[in-house]
Order: sequence, then structure tokens, then C-alpha cells
Amino acid sequence: MAETGQEKTEQPTPRKLQEARRKGQVAKSRDLSSALVLMVAVAMLYAASQSIVQGLERHLAWYYTNCFSFGLPDQRLYWAIVRSLLDVLWIFTPLLLVIIFVAVFSNVVQSGFLLSPEAVMVKMERINPLEGFKRIFSLHSLVELIKTILKVAVVGVVSYLVAAKYIPELLLVYFKNPAQEMYEVISAIIAVSAAGGGAYLVLALLDFYYQRFDFMKKMRMTKQEVKDEYKNTEGDPQVKGWLRRRQREVVMNRIRQEVPRATVVVTNPIHYAVALKYEEGVTEAPLVVAKGAGDIALRLRGIAAEKNVPVVENPPLARAIFQQVDVGRQIPAELYQSVAEVLAMVIKLKRKSF
Repeated sequence: MAETGQEKTEQPTPRKLQEARRKGQVAKSRDLSSALVLMVAVAMLYAASQSIVQGLERHLAWYYTNCFSFGLPDQRLYWAIVRSLLDVLWIFTPLLLVIIFVAVFSNVVQSGFLLSPEAVMVKMERINPLEGFKRIFSLHSLVELIKTILKVAVVGVVSYLVAAKYIPELLLVYFKNPAQEMYEVISAIIAVSAAGGGAYLVLALLDFYYQRFDFMKKMRMTKQEVKDEYKNTEGDPQVKGWLRRRQREVVMNRIRQEVPRATVVVTNPIHYAVALKYEEGVTEAPLVVAKGAGDIALRLRGIAAEKNVPVVENPPLARAIFQQVDVGRQIPAELYQSVAEVLAMVIKLKRKSF
């Protein structure tokens, strides 16, 4: 099919991506953050399982030692419940802190630190029922539904296959002491979570790459949008071209006026040309009255030849003056010697011509 001006075939510009980021639109997978949190939690639970079991043992020992001494109603029962909650919270606090850190870190890694007030602002299209139905029955919603079903199916099957191996052992926990019971339960939880979390992490990585692809596809621009953005940020190419031509005309007018009155033109010989003016007793030092590079340098040399202004080839000196001295400024002291030699050569040539 022939391409039309409305087809979004161009990659998004940095400005388009920056605007999208300002609105809170970035390529990010929520599943990847959840999977990383789950896997880190499993790893922490495995590493700290012994200390967790010992902490729970101490708490249960205290609880069973004191719980039968409470009556109903009893003010001490309230404090016993509060202490139980605090003990359990203290046991799992390191695990909770690590989980919070990983949750924040996984989001920052995907999209960088992002704070977008515009993303949480209430917009009418979000509460419009018609727009809501469109979102529910869109292709995006269908893809998300298929992804969800796939995740549940894969993670569920993997978790079941692992959990099935622990069912016989878990049925015998009532015949073991409390410490063994907790070790058996925690071991089963770790194994099932690790298997399900591993499968979930693989799916989350695939989802992350899909989200990036889908985001960049949504951010594509038409050729006209790219042109309009360029005009808004860099300026209209026609206007910029006119300004360049106008600047060139101003430079050439100055060259036509000043070169005929110059004492000498120093050249590179092609890349640079500098016109110097020196009048003994009038100017303290040679003055740069015109300079140019490339085509302008060639025009400057041509005007000098037409007006019989001496042209001296001295590449190092021409390059130094062109880079260091602006038009209308005197040459610096460190170039006096080199310029004096050029002026002496010009004076010598003029005397010979007479």
C-alpha cells in the first residue's frame, strides 16, 4: 500500500519521548518488578530461614507459657496480642525492608526516577463510560488478558508440580515437634515460591521487552509530525536558510568594503584568509579588518587580487589569526613578530615594484 503522510513510520524523536515521560508514559513492566520482589523474598527467606524459625520458636514458647494464665476479660490479654504482633513484625522486618527496597529499585532501573504529577491528575476521558468500554474491548485489553491467562497457567502448573512432591511430608507435620513443623512448612514455601517465581521471572522478562516494543510503536510519528517538531524546536528550515544567506551577504559586503583598504591578506592558502590593515603612526598594531574560511576565503583572495592588495601565503599565521582574533580587533602581542615579518615582506615587494 502506498505510504501516506498520516502513517506513523518514523521513530520517535528525543523530544517526543521526553514529553511522554513528563506525562508519566514510559516503557515499564509491572510483572518484572513483582517477579524480582518475589525472587528476592524467596532468597531472603531461604538465607534467614533458621533465624526466622528460632525467632518464631521463642515467641511461641513465650506465648504458650503465658496464654493459659490470662482470663476473660483480662487487660493483659490485649497487651499479649499486641506483643505477639510486634514480635512477628520484628522477625520479618529485615525481609520487609529488603522487599520494599527491591520494589523501588526495580522500577527505578526500568524507567529511572520519575515523578509525574500530570500522570495522577483526574482526566475526563478516564471517567467517561464510553471511553472505558473502548479500553475494555480494545486490542490492548485482549493482549493483556491473554498474557494474564498464560502467566496464571504457566506459574500454576510449575508451582503444582513442585508442591505435589511436598504434600506427603506436609501431611506428617502434625506428628513432629513445632520446630520441625516450621522447617517443613518454610522449606515447602521456599521450593514452591522459587519454582513459580522463576517461571514468573522468565515471563516477566519477555513482557518487559514486549512493553518496550509496544511503547516505541505507540510513540512513532508521521513524517509531518517530525517536520513540525523540527520547525518548533530548531526553526523553519526556510527561515534558517534565509538567515544564513543574509549573514553571508553581510560578511561579503564587509569584505568588499574593507579588503581594498587592507595592507595585506594572509592565507592558508585555501582554507583561511585574513585581511590586515596597518598604518604606521595611526594604529598601534595591525588590525583584522576581514576574514573568512572556505568559499568566503576564496572570495576574499579574489577581491584582494582585483584591488592589487598583496596576498601572502603563511598557513600557521593565517590559521592562528583566524582562530584567535575577531574582526575589528588588533592582533595579540604573541603574533607581532610573525606579522611584522609579513609586513616587512610586503614593504620590500612594494619598493621593488617602484
